[in-house]
Order: sequence, then structure tokens, then C-alpha cells
Amino acid sequence: MCETPSSQTASTAGTNPRPELTETEAQLLNTVTEILTKDQISLESLTPYTQRLTQPVVVSLLSSKTLTKLPNALISFFKWAQVNLPPPLTQSPLPLLSLLPSLLRRYKFADAKSLLVSFINSDRQHVLHSYLINPGGWNAGENGYKSLKPLLDISISAYVACGKPHLAAQVFSKMKKLRVRPNSLTCHTLINALVKHPSSHSILLANKVFVDMTNVLGVQPSTNTINVLIYGCCLENKIKDALEWVDKMEGFGCAPDNVTYNTILDALFKKGRLNEVRDLLSDMKNRGLVPNRTTYNILVGGYCKLGWIKDAVKVVELMTQNKSLPDVWTYNMLINGLCNTGRLEEAIRLKKEMENLKLLPDVVTYNTLINGYFEWGSSTEAFQLIDEMGEKGVKPNAVTNNIMIKWYCREGKIDEANRTVRIMEESGFSPDCVTYNTLINACCKAGKMDEAFTMMDKMGRKRLKMDTVTLNTILHTLCGEKKFDEAYNLLNSASKRGYYLDEVTYGTLMTGYFKDEKADIALKLWDEMRGKQIIPSIVTYNIIIRGLSHSGKTDQAIDRLNELLESGIIPDETTYNTIIHGYCREGQVEKAFQFHNKMVENSFKPDVFTCNILLSALCGSGMLEKALKFFRSWILKGKVVDAVTYNTLISSLCKEGRLEDAFDLLSEMEEKRLGPDHYTYRLIHTALIGAGRLEEAEEFMSKLVETGKLQDHSLQPNKDPSVVASKTPGDIDSSSFSYSEQIRELCSQGRYKDAMQIFEEQKGVSIDKSAYMIFMNGLIKRRKSISKADD
Repeated sequence: MCETPSSQTASTAGTNPRPELTETEAQLLNTVTEILTKDQISLESLTPYTQRLTQPVVVSLLSSKTLTKLPNALISFFKWAQVNLPPPLTQSPLPLLSLLPSLLRRYKFADAKSLLVSFINSDRQHVLHSYLINPGGWNAGENGYKSLKPLLDISISAYVACGKPHLAAQVFSKMKKLRVRPNSLTCHTLINALVKHPSSHSILLANKVFVDMTNVLGVQPSTNTINVLIYGCCLENKIKDALEWVDKMEGFGCAPDNVTYNTILDALFKKGRLNEVRDLLSDMKNRGLVPNRTTYNILVGGYCKLGWIKDAVKVVELMTQNKSLPDVWTYNMLINGLCNTGRLEEAIRLKKEMENLKLLPDVVTYNTLINGYFEWGSSTEAFQLIDEMGEKGVKPNAVTNNIMIKWYCREGKIDEANRTVRIMEESGFSPDCVTYNTLINACCKAGKMDEAFTMMDKMGRKRLKMDTVTLNTILHTLCGEKKFDEAYNLLNSASKRGYYLDEVTYGTLMTGYFKDEKADIALKLWDEMRGKQIIPSIVTYNIIIRGLSHSGKTDQAIDRLNELLESGIIPDETTYNTIIHGYCREGQVEKAFQFHNKMVENSFKPDVFTCNILLSALCGSGMLEKALKFFRSWILKGKVVDAVTYNTLISSLCKEGRLEDAFDLLSEMEEKRLGPDHYTYRLIHTALIGAGRLEEAEEFMSKLVETGKLQDHSLQPNKDPSVVASKTPGDIDSSSFSYSEQIRELCSQGRYKDAMQIFEEQKGVSIDKSAYMIFMNGLIKRRKSISKADD
């Protein structure tokens, strides 16, 4: 291992803090000591000796046994020396290292930390750090390395305070090697800083520190320390690990508290795992813990994010009953929930209710309402609220500006968005990651990738780290343009720089590679993702299963399904339908039915997609009679069918010349109000012509026109209007995953207007069934709520 310049400095310059002095230096030492021991210290009287104060003299002064009883005098001299002595002396850590033991022995911890922080901030070469992790040359403590404990303890705290927890961790590692036990507060401070540091490696390092402190150094952890590790698990979406910590705490002599449960509850709500929320609340109650205001607020916020406003209101009522009155935060979450579902009038009423209760709306309240009006209402009313903020003395913040920038970008007013950024900077607000992510997303949508990358560079110059939102936005656009090499290089460079990569990052690239028929690379990415312990959700499993099935590797898709089941994740209809469709694509219809039957035994509830996949496969394989039999049994079981179901059968009947049977199904469609559509009519019209029944074909068309079922549309062959509707999960292209996820995420936030905009912009691109159903149900609920409000 090569030595760094700073480590060389430490090893070569390392000397005893109290070196041997010449006779002249010894006399000067006595003179300065006399000045510093006077009742009234005059630092100006030291000026004549400035040129003669060498490092040995300064080090001897600061470590003098005579002056150690006068820590304030030593601090005054050290600060004077930092200003008046030449740089070689002031840049060396030896004077500070000579002073600190005296301060720590006198319990001057705040002063010691302040001096350390000041030195560390100017120590760009990390020379002090090298001395601390190589203490052999300069440590002259009477008790050997054990005398270093207070110094190393407070050094860890100082490096953390300077935002350098990784350097602090190296000091901790040195303490471990020396078997110098840090105090529990030091360990907690370090672990807390590592978990909250924006790097994917930091949380792993925090867990290593915990293992070393408990197993190697025997430091007793506190509940607070373990709570921090639980928070780290939740940050990385490792909720299973977080839950395991709750049970392991007792082994460390700790007990879970409200913070423990609140941290995990918040993470569970973010993932929509409501069953586990209930179980956790039950466990909390069994341990004798009473929900506090934070617990209630997490429940309110969680239900609001899911759009379950009634449940959120019930929690508020429960709060009041338990004498835990709602606060501004509680009201802000309710207002946010109402705004997310477009219930703006109710949100405004809630704001007035706050004011009546003497709970003054804050900048969060206004930002939520402003964003709501931009999303659902009128931009005029949004700008009126911005004016009202000024009148009420509520100052806009960076979020207010980001909301405006987002609206301008969405409206295509990029120049206005950039102007708002300039105004934002002039007002003293620095654009943050959200600002740049919004602008980058707008550039990507406009196809201006050069500008998007320029924005990324600008973020870097401003020391704003690219986050997963930035990364995934760029990756999605690059994959859409089939620039896979650039996308892969971006992923690797982000990983090497310590940025968080999540399952969406890998899912985006895997979808792109599968679409480009590069299944091997997609599978390599899957292995890479698992190797980094990024736990895939059902969405990502569906990507790999869909990709394998579409690539003719359905048996491999089954392996992933088994893996999914073993990990405790519940497959959804998309998972099963994708595999069924994969077998059908491969011509293995019998295998598809065997899989279908087996899954039904295991509680799988086939849906209309399942029916359409199997019917299409049977008809395509020339097994029309089996298809009709399957269809009739499906109907007898009272299961749902749609226009695609009938069109599939009618198409096959027409091809085989069984027009009377086709007409019977046409009548059924009409009775069930499932159409027919232009595609159905075209099938029958074409079949009549093909059978030479020209008069019937003309009469059929005339009747349709007369009844208004066909106006000015031609029955000539055209693009099948039911293609998008009839696509199964296995047909959905790579773009569909991203759009499905965007729509699902927006709907979970109640932002149906944004979801509608994406849906309309991407005509011809399918979204998966679950996203579509969530979207439709949300629109229906919103329409009902608006209707009730109008009533």
C-alpha cells in the first residue's frame, strides 16, 4: 500500500511533543511561561519573541506542566500563535496535539472540539488525520495508547461535525486496533453521521462500526444507536432487516421505543405494506408502548399518501380522544391528502379551520395548496395564494420556487422556469436537487439531452449530488433512444462515485435491454443488482419474468417465480399472466394450461387478461372448439369478459366460415353492452364478402349506418383499434414499464391529473393492468368526490 504525502509527513515529522531544547530556547520558554502565568496576560508583550518562537518552543509551552493548570491561558496563546506565527508552524498539527491533552484533562471538551473543527476545516491535506491514525511517533502519554482515548474520542466527534464521517470512521478503526474503547456517545455520533451521509457505502460502514464497537471493544449500545441502524435499513428499503432489529435489541440490553416503531411504520407506509402496519401497531401495543403524536402523524400522513382520507380523519379523531391534539403538521398532511385527490375546496376549508383553532398556516400549508391548484385547479388561484403568503408574512422558500418551476416546465415554458431559477438565486435560495431534477426531466422530455447533461454538470459544480431521481430520469431517456452503452456507462460511473442505485435504476436498463433482444445483458444486470443486495419488489420481478418470457425463456422465468415465492413476495396477476403468455408464445399451449390450473389451485384468480391470452393461443393453434368450450365454462363461472374476448372468437369463427356462430356472439356482445366496435364489424363484413355473400355484406353495412353504429367510418382494413386494449402483459414493450410505474406512483399520491397527462401523451404505449385499474378507480373516485362537492 502506497503512503500518501500526508502519511509520509506524519511518519517523518513525528517527534516527541516535548523535544529537547537548546539553552536559548529553554530561556525563551521560561520567559513566555512567566508572561502567560501572570494574572493579567498581555499577549502583545509576546510580539518581540515572534521570530524566535520555534516549533520545539511552542510545543513545549503547550504541553508544559506549569501551564496545564491554566487552560484558558494556553487557549489564548494557541489562538495568538495561529494568527501571528508563520504558516509552517500554524499548519502543523503538533502544537494542537500538544495542547489538547491539557484541555481534555481539565474537561474543556467544548474548547477542544472547537479548536479541532477549526483546524480540520483548513487541513486540506488531512495531515492531522494522518497523525491521529499513526500516533506512535508523537504520542508521549505516560499511559501509552490508553492516554489517547479522550483525544481520539473528541477527534471522531470533530470530524463528524465537519461532515467527514468516513475520516472519523478511520480514527475509530485505529481505536479498535489499539483496543482503545471509545465511549458510547462517540460511537452513536459516528454511526448516526454515517447512516445520514449521502453515500451507498456509508450505511454498510455504520453497521461495521456497530459490530466492532459491540463485539470487539465491548461498548454497550443504546436504544438510540440501534434506532439509527433501523433508520438506515429503512433508507435502503431493507424493512425485513429493520424488523429483525426489533427482536435483536433485547440481546444488547435495549428495548424498542416509540422512535423504533415510528421509523419502521413510516417505511411500511411508504411501501404500501398495510398488513404489516397493523401487525407492527399490535406488537407495539403488546410491548406496552402507547402511540405518541409522531405515531399518529405518521398514520395520518401514510393514509393521506394512499388517498385514504377517511382513515386519516379517523386517526385524527383518535388523537383527540387520547388527548394528543393535532398540530400544524397533522393539518398539513390532511390538506396534502385532499389536494392530491383534487379536493381543493375541502383543503381550503381545512386551512380556515386551522386558523380558527389559532394554528397559523405555515409555508408548508401554502406550498401544498399552491401545488394543488397548479395540479388540479387554476394557476390564477395558485398565484393568488403566493400573493396571500406575502400579505400574511409567510416567506416563500425553495420549495415554493420549485413548485412554480415544475409548473412552468410542465406547461413547456422553459424560459419562464429558468427565469424563476434566477429570481430564486437573487432571493438567496440556492437551486437544489429538486430544482435541477425538474429541469433535467423537462429537457429529457423535450429531447434536449445535451442540455440535460449540462444541467447535471452544473449540479456537480455546485456540489449537488445526482440522486436516483436524476439518474433514473436520464437512464429512461437514454434507453428510450436506444443509447444503451451511454446508459450502462452512466450507471457504472454513478455506482463508483457512491450514489444510491435502486431497483428502478436496474429495472429501467433491464427493460431496455430485453426490448433490444439482449437478454444476456439484462440477466447480467439482474445478477449485479442482487449482488449489491438491492431487494427487488414484485415490479422488478415482473420485469425479469416478462423479459425472459418474451425472449422464449419461459422455463427460466419459472425459476424467477420460484425465487420470488421463496422470498415471501406475493405474485400478482401480471406475474402469472406473463408466464402463461410466454408459454403460449412458444406454442406450448398445453403447458400454459397446466401452469394455469396449478396456479388456480394455489389461490391464483385468473382475470380477463388470462382468459384472452388462453383463448388467443387456442384459436391461433387451430383449436377453436376447445376455445369455445373454455369460453363457455368461463362464462358459466360468472367471470368477466370483454370486447377483446368476443373479438378473438368472432375472428376465428369468421376465418372458418362459421358466420352464424359469429352472429350469435355478436348478439351476446350487444346484450352485455361490450361493444361491438369497428373491429368486430369489420371482421364480419370481411367474412361475408369472403364467403361471396355480397348482398348480406351490403345490407349489414347499411343497417349499421342506419342505426348509428357506423357513421362516416369505412369498414376497410385499418389499424386494429383494440390492439392496445388486448395486449397482454407479455406484449407490453419496455416503455410500458416506466409509464406504468409513473402512473402507479402518481396515483398513489392522488395526482391523477399528472397521470392523465402521461396517459394521453403516450398513446399507443400500453400500461399494465394493475396500473390501469388503479388509474381508472382513482379517476372514478375523484369524479365522485367532485360531484359530491358540487352537490
